[in-house]
Amino acid sequence: MNVTKPVLEPYMSFADVILDQGGDISSKLDMLRIDKFPPNAQKTLRQFSLAEVAEFVGVSQSYLKKLHLQGKGVEPSVTPTGRRYYTADQINELRSVLDRVPHRTGREKLQVIAVVNFKGGSGKTTTAAHLAQYLALRGYRVLAVDLDPQASLTALYGIQPELDEKPSFYETLRYDEARKSITEIIQPTNFPNLDIVPANLELQEYEYETPLAMQQKDSTAGKLFYTRIGDALSEVDGRYDVVVVDCPPQLGYLTLTALTAATSVLITVHPQMLDIMSMSQFLLMLGNILKSIEGAGVKVDLDWFRYLITRYEPMDIPQQQMVGFMQSMFAQQMMKNHMVKSTAISDAGLTKQSLYEVERSQFTPATYDRAREALDLVNAEVIELMNSAWGR
Repeated sequence: MNVTKPVLEPYMSFADVILDQGGDISSKLDMLRIDKFPPNAQKTLRQFSLAEVAEFVGVSQSYLKKLHLQGKGVEPSVTPTGRRYYTADQINELRSVLDRVPHRTGREKLQVIAVVNFKGGSGKTTTAAHLAQYLALRGYRVLAVDLDPQASLTALYGIQPELDEKPSFYETLRYDEARKSITEIIQPTNFPNLDIVPANLELQEYEYETPLAMQQKDSTAGKLFYTRIGDALSEVDGRYDVVVVDCPPQLGYLTLTALTAATSVLITVHPQMLDIMSMSQFLLMLGNILKSIEGAGVKVDLDWFRYLITRYEPMDIPQQQMVGFMQSMFAQQMMKNHMVKSTAISDAGLTKQSLYEVERSQFTPATYDRAREALDLVNAEVIELMNSAWGR
């Protein structure tokens, strides 16, 4: 049987071909974005049901109905069947009316949650994206930071790095005179209370420039590279309650700089043997490097760190065994709730949306509800850890 092999055009090198194809993909994605988010190609946000709003605000549905009937609070949209729907801005208004705004006080420090894993495909970006959005919907002022040069988190928020030309955190981390303040980098999102520091491929430059800066005799900046993210965040300390950092899936200078700025760490783990083996190597390397950094006088002082099981399939016996294996070793550091694997999450991602953005009616109700329940339980557990760190 003859098999026809794809042949490159004689005048095109491999580099030419992949540049050409990368450009084609980028332009097609931009066309999809414009088609999905007209008229200005910006993401919007759906309205939320009475049940969702009651959960986000922390009151009963009957209480919200009573408020509406009494003409207090906000005026939701009401369908012909009597269902009430609220915008995200109205949720914040309700929270203010009910005096349930959860902003931190002056004595409570900024929470910086680094979401990390050494291996791609662990659900790290999905976890970071949904956590940031959930915190914003619960009334916290949130800054999402995308430190991954692949910019998946950035793309999820409707920013296409190669076309939108938004500056990344690299502009704040760089070592030359072109360095910018983080206040010039932050971008708004379609969620009230939630801003983002986008990523792009330029972030990779930080990995190359840091060792060069460390070698320069007169460069204190290079020798103190691990303080750069913390220093940048200190500029906006009063604007946010929580920072959620999506770290790159590698143990480089970006990840180390994020960890030294973090007050807490969430390590995502896919419960498969190879993934756990990879994680063990990651922990050994990370521990040794952090010891070296501590030797230079910088202590990584965390309020908490947890292992989060992601892409979990409860009926998968080997996965159950892996979860049991981890719990037997460090039960204290395991999240009580797991992030289940769901087609609802992956299907929502096809349109660059999270599960908090899509309409429930687009999915089989049981599939959507199962995924939402898992997400909400995990994210609510993180809020408990934050409140504990604040002494609430």
